Amino acid sequence: MSARRLVGLETEYGIIRPGMPKANATVLSAQIVDSYAQLVAQGDARVQGARWDYADESPLQDARGFAMDRAAAHPSQLTDVEPAQQEGIWTAESIALSGNDARIGSTLYQEKDTTDVVMNMVLGNGARLYVDHAHPEYSSPESTSPRAAVLWDQAGDEVMRRAAASAQALGGGQLLLYKNNTDNKSVSYGAHENYLVPRAVEFSDLVAGLTPFFVSRQIFCGAGRVGRGMLGERAEFQVSQRADFFEAEVGLETTINRPIINTRDEPHAVWDKYRRLHVIIGDANLGQVSTLLRVGTTNLVLSLIEAGLAPKLELEDPVAALQQISHDPSLKTAVRLRGGRRLTAIEIQREYLRAAQAYCAQRGIEDADTAEILQRWEGILDLLERDPMLAADQVDWIAKYRLVTSFADRHGLGLDDPRIGLMDLQWADLRQDKGLYYRLAARGAMQTLFTQEQVNQAVAAPPEDTRAYLRGMTLQRYAPYVIAANWDALTFAVPGARRVNRVFLSEPLGGSRKDVGRLFDANLEIDEFINKLAPRA
Repeated sequence: MSARRLVGLETEYGIIRPGMPKANATVLSAQIVDSYAQLVAQGDARVQGARWDYADESPLQDARGFAMDRAAAHPSQLTDVEPAQQEGIWTAESIALSGNDARIGSTLYQEKDTTDVVMNMVLGNGARLYVDHAHPEYSSPESTSPRAAVLWDQAGDEVMRRAAASAQALGGGQLLLYKNNTDNKSVSYGAHENYLVPRAVEFSDLVAGLTPFFVSRQIFCGAGRVGRGMLGERAEFQVSQRADFFEAEVGLETTINRPIINTRDEPHAVWDKYRRLHVIIGDANLGQVSTLLRVGTTNLVLSLIEAGLAPKLELEDPVAALQQISHDPSLKTAVRLRGGRRLTAIEIQREYLRAAQAYCAQRGIEDADTAEILQRWEGILDLLERDPMLAADQVDWIAKYRLVTSFADRHGLGLDDPRIGLMDLQWADLRQDKGLYYRLAARGAMQTLFTQEQVNQAVAAPPEDTRAYLRGMTLQRYAPYVIAANWDALTFAVPGARRVNRVFLSEPLGGSRKDVGRLFDANLEIDEFINKLAPRA
């Protein structure tokens, strides 16, 4: 058991063009991705990219042992085709709504061959940048520690900032990006997590062990929201941005009838060995400590489940409990378990913490990552129990709550005042000189784990201990020959060769610097590189 595990984070960003509220968000998102592709092509070779390979996608396979019929699937579930194929976005109407001067480079969208618009690419740090329906999305490279997961998630925010700046510089006008989860007009978008677990673990055990944990962990990783209900119709502050949008306990969907436990069975790895646990219930965190706790505690709980030692807790109504906890910033609400027992979210989290502490003590587990997560987990629960405001420098929702309520009290405003709604949105603004989170962090009011220089390095370089290293470094060194890439494959086309070469990366912990670093150090010609690489795959 350890807080270390293969993890990847996905963030869909809110996007708007100021002054054009009817602009087609999918077209705007395409501008973000295509502008970054042009920035890459013109600039630093270390951030070269390649188009996405859809060949290994299987989004309708369910972990419960069946596959959803494609005809019955919601269009948002069909992530195995390009967004333009899903939605037909390149219409005269959509272009008009995006603005007649919506340029990429010197070419108007309506004049541009849409096959030339890059909407999905793999980056030189091993990440994926693409259009996910109405949002630009960054999926971080695979990493093995909670801190690394935070760092490459932060790199995604920087990628988006650069993409927005590139879009404006190329003549497309200003695009604003927000790391949040709802527009307060019925739409919610995700901040997903992916954890590698052994396929031998029964999925029913994952459901039983994770449900109470996911329902309650929002108390230290919620992003906070002004508004209750899908439409935000009640002007009340709540802990989680996503809680009101969940309607089911278990299911395959991600945008309708959202479940607490998602059943998508798409491992992007050796099928009979691994499962990729796809978690859709988290909020998008700007705060680095909230993200660290979100990932690190989940890693430990997964280890408990694998050992058969997760607390035996069963919520009477998990969806209702999720929302009851979110709607009470005092954290005093106790939710009902089957059998009549009632526990607060803090008490549920303490059950998991004690189980993890006991297991690690018995087995002598003392690695630095596990020690840090156990210490931070206990420390944050202690603060929340004494007074949630004591954790305002670590937890996103608390920092936002204190900022919003202080402003409202100072000016005699209710939470229904439009200025409060603007503050809620401005919290998530990715512009470091405008976003309220960043302004707090600049004053030292938010604890951070990484410097901007370290984040910039993660934009350019992949993690060194997973296959992300091979993927990212290949794009840095041999991008002109990589015609497609995805999580578990690289496809090469070499001039004069009789066929393309597809190299599989089915082992997520393979392809590390230790495994293949010597190939890059040797500065091989592309033919020799592929020949030496293929036997390792």
